[in-house]
Amino acid sequence: MANDREVTIYDIARELNISATTVSRGLQDHPTISKKTKKKIFDLAERLGYRSNHFARSLRNQKTNTLGIIVPRLNSHFMSSVIAGIENAANEQGFSLLIAQSSESSVKEAASVRTMFDSRVDGLLVSLAVDTAELSHFEHFFKKNIPVIFFDRVMPHENSVNILIDNRQAAYNATRHLIEQGCRRIMHLTAPILQNVYKDRLKGYKEALGEYKIKFREDYVVITNLSQEAGAEVAKTILKMKTLPDGIFAANDTCAIGCMLAMKEQGIRIPEDIAFAGFNNDPVTQVIEPHLTTINYSGYEMGQVAARHLIDHVRDVSFVSSTNTIILRSELIVRASSLKKGRK
Repeated sequence: MANDREVTIYDIARELNISATTVSRGLQDHPTISKKTKKKIFDLAERLGYRSNHFARSLRNQKTNTLGIIVPRLNSHFMSSVIAGIENAANEQGFSLLIAQSSESSVKEAASVRTMFDSRVDGLLVSLAVDTAELSHFEHFFKKNIPVIFFDRVMPHENSVNILIDNRQAAYNATRHLIEQGCRRIMHLTAPILQNVYKDRLKGYKEALGEYKIKFREDYVVITNLSQEAGAEVAKTILKMKTLPDGIFAANDTCAIGCMLAMKEQGIRIPEDIAFAGFNNDPVTQVIEPHLTTINYSGYEMGQVAARHLIDHVRDVSFVSSTNTIILRSELIVRASSLKKGRK
């Protein structure tokens, strides 16, 4: 048999002197085929290097049992946790995953959406890129009634479901905690506020300031890409200020830690001089000294909830969610980075 072509069910049928239909049914574990015949078919298929044509089968069945996932970054602890949760729920139900990252680019996100559509995924799970401003690139999915679920970074659409936490309340809790520790000059490090997570965290920050009659200052909101390097650059700018802030609330832990490390190198005491709070509860928050106060919410749980909801929809095209928004739990975890001396 030539080595430069795919092995087919007809090759297996010819060698075993049985029909191609019997081979096809045997490979699909059909109950009408005896165990003895199935074993012969599987053994020969393995020896010959047969590969099942899932794509051709999906054209017949109109299902691929594959879910698409698009995330901003794969090297994020939070997103890795989300994917692990999705994978667990998907594998339990016999679904495979096709994963892409947008690298925080709406252009790459749109290209990935097209790839997912062309790959005939049964449904799509998406956390939006930081610069995504509208959802027109998902129209192929919406028009075909292929379910789309947005998680964490979301945008409302009548044909999709959003799964997230109450970012406004979480940011309010973190900012209020800093205020209760005696901070009055609190800076907020965030990203461009196109996305709900950053828009809502800014709202929560401003709401806490207002409740305690602390004047909101535009110059105390610093827009970055929230990387560790960006945090270090912000620290350089802060250290040039005539009056230093006494508290910093960052929209993620990575940026908070970059800022903390750069501050410590210049002799700033944390939390005595500047108290810090982050967001996401990445593992590194308990490695850095002092340990970082942060907002905790489970990426794994978010992934499981998103995948299960999507699979329910995929398996029942008439499925109607009772809500377009699912809010998951979050909590403030207080650690040494924000506890001023003598305050609990």
